[in-house]
Amino acid sequence: MEKSLDEENKKRSEEHLTEEERRQLLSALHCRLFWVGQHIPDYIEFEGKTYPLHTYVWELIQKDTLTEAEKSRIDKCIDIISAKEKEDEKKLEEKPLAKEEARALYHETAGLLRAIMDLKEIESGELKESSRLFKEQFAEQRVRDAKLWLEFIRKVTK
Repeated sequence: MEKSLDEENKKRSEEHLTEEERRQLLSALHCRLFWVGQHIPDYIEFEGKTYPLHTYVWELIQKDTLTEAEKSRIDKCIDIISAKEKEDEKKLEEKPLAKEEARALYHETAGLLRAIMDLKEIESGELKESSRLFKEQFAEQRVRDAKLWLEFIRKVTK
């Protein structure tokens, strides 16, 4: 019994992607909120080199200001990630893939697109500004919530 379940799971994971499923994955990459829930890959391999992508993006997010050299490096990184993303998307578009392999490739590609988007926002300063606005709004909401709780407690204790 156990063996037949393993064989069935293996068979299911080896099923090839249908053209409809391929179109759905490719379409999902180009929708407005494709990046929601996607993680930037820890590493990417491109032209025989491995790059620590997630750590690099995280370190840049932590910086208050960027030097011109760092901005130039970000541009180079965006070029590398864009080339890798195009390569992955072409595989997803043309290569015969098992369903699990296609889903993994989709998530990697979406993660690369998210990294590109984040790097562009870091370079332009948009990420810092939106982060600052979020923190301000969050702090204001906490104050409003505290006032509501205090008012509630006053009414309940009367």
